[in-house]
Amino acid sequence: MIHTHQINGLTVQTGDVICTMNGKPDILPGEFWRLVGRLVPGDVDHVAMYLGPEGRCIESGAKGVVTFEAKGGHWVAEKMMRKRGHLVDTFYGVAYPLVGRGLSSELEEQVRQDVATFALAQVGKPYNLNFLNANTEDAFYCSQLIYRAYLRCGIDLNTGLAMEGLPGTNMIVYPQEIWSGCIHRMAEVPVSSNQ
Repeated sequence: MIHTHQINGLTVQTGDVICTMNGKPDILPGEFWRLVGRLVPGDVDHVAMYLGPEGRCIESGAKGVVTFEAKGGHWVAEKMMRKRGHLVDTFYGVAYPLVGRGLSSELEEQVRQDVATFALAQVGKPYNLNFLNANTEDAFYCSQLIYRAYLRCGIDLNTGLAMEGLPGTNMIVYPQEIWSGCIHRMAEVPVSSNQ
C-alpha cells in the first residue's frame, strides 16, 4: 500500500527520501553530529526513506537498518534519537526519485511498493563502514540503502560525485547525490526542538 503524509509541511509518499543535515545547534549531541556531517560533501549529510503509514520511516545509521516514527508530522530529532542510535539531525527537505521520470501511475506505484519492501527486508542489517562498496547487501550506509532499493528498479541514483583528489570516491553514493539528482523540495522553516 502506498501512503501519503506530511513531514514539516512537505508531502511524502512511500519511497520518497527525507534529506537531513547532521547536527542541531541547540543540543550537545547535535554538535557532535554536525562535526561528522562536515566529512560528507554537500549540505545533505543523511537520508531516510518514508514508508508510512503516518510518520514511519527507515534508515541505516549507527544501529544499522532500523525503522522509526516521525510523530505528529514533525521531524524532531530529540524525540527520535534513542530509536535511531542517538543520531541528531535537522530536516533539510524531501527528494522525489520518481518525479519527472515519465512513469505511468501503475508503474510508479509498483516501484514505490518495491523499494519499500526491499528496504524493510534489510531491517537488522549492520551499518556499512566500507563506503567504497555500495554494491554489497550485507550491510548498508544511509544513502546506499536508498541507492540499492532504487537500482533494483532500474533507477541509478549514483551521479558519480567524488571528493576532490581522492580516487575511487565516485563509487560512494553520497546523500547529496540523491538530493541533487532528484527533483526535491527544501524545508521552508526549521522546526524548533520544543514541538
